[in-house]
Amino acid sequence: MATVKLIEYAEASSEVRAVYDDIMATRKVDRVNNFWKALASHPPTLRRTWDTLKSVMAPGALDPLTKEMIYLAVSVSNGCGYCIASHTAAARKAGMTDAMFGEVMAVTGMANETNRLANGYRVPIDPAFDR
Repeated sequence: MATVKLIEYAEASSEVRAVYDDIMATRKVDRVNNFWKALASHPPTLRRTWDTLKSVMAPGALDPLTKEMIYLAVSVSNGCGYCIASHTAAARKAGMTDAMFGEVMAVTGMANETNRLANGYRVPIDPAFDR
């Protein structure tokens, strides 16, 4: 159960509706998902988060699929079930195959394991890597 009331479009303030409208137009969808509805309980956080996310996920040096797979990997590492579901769906929509998903999970799991081993052993950084 959410810790705040989810704000539906029909009950949203004009400020929140403006963000919702931008989300739907940008994503070419006809609904706003629950993440945004929860953030709408604090409109400044909703606006700030949407504006920043929209900027970060916009076309750039990385293609949309790569960005979604990175977002998925971080979501797995952070244990965010909502974000895993959301970004798996977005990555699949952007072209992620089952084979790609498997590799993303393998790399994410391996990176988490080796990161913990390096931290646990307090491995000094090789001079060749320290630039």
